[in-house]
Amino acid sequence: MHISIASSTFIGSEIANLISQTGIIAKVVLLILLVFSVFSWAVIASKWGRFRQARLQSARFLKAFRKTSRLQEIAPVVEQFKPSPLIAVFEGAVAEIRRSAGSARIINVQRAAQVASSEELTRLEANLPWLAITASVTPFIGLFGTVWGIIDAFHGLGTAGSATLRAVAPGISEALITTAAGLFAAIPAVIAYNMFTQHIREFGSRMDDFSMELINEIERAQAGATPRPQPVERR
Repeated sequence: MHISIASSTFIGSEIANLISQTGIIAKVVLLILLVFSVFSWAVIASKWGRFRQARLQSARFLKAFRKTSRLQEIAPVVEQFKPSPLIAVFEGAVAEIRRSAGSARIINVQRAAQVASSEELTRLEANLPWLAITASVTPFIGLFGTVWGIIDAFHGLGTAGSATLRAVAPGISEALITTAAGLFAAIPAVIAYNMFTQHIREFGSRMDDFSMELINEIERAQAGATPRPQPVERR
């Protein structure tokens, strides 16, 4: 335990020492990569919490929805399931029914549910492009810092007139710091982007399934509210 702590402390001090010895261009590159990394981790933390709550509340809402026999019973309590994206679909369909004074056509209700589902997916996808940008750009930014550092190192070798490994190794190791920093920023962003994209696909499928289930419930409710035709009396 003490050995691992000591080794990690040594590695951290060595990295800090290398960063302090880098040139101004490398320091600017590292600062840019730090900004990308901080913002991407903020997006990851925010999305992780939101998607977790959305999955939990969606399961609770579906359970409550399937227990009720009438839409009027679930409508007053939907606010407590608000993090769920299914709530937007439900509220969009109910709003269309209310606008039509309870006599809405099923096709109109279905369109309202689809519009609400599309808007909710757009909200779920917010800030995800930042993760994609971080994943695709930061390795090249780090590579730029490395190439610049190598150019600077070889320029110093040419000026000094010495081409030994002892002379070239420090400059190369300093230059590679930016590549490592670029990968450190890009790898979590790639993993999180792919994972969140899969979650959004799952939410989209759930909203489509719930839309069909809701339309079926509305059709049954309208069929039950339609008065039965009276038999014609024969004279």
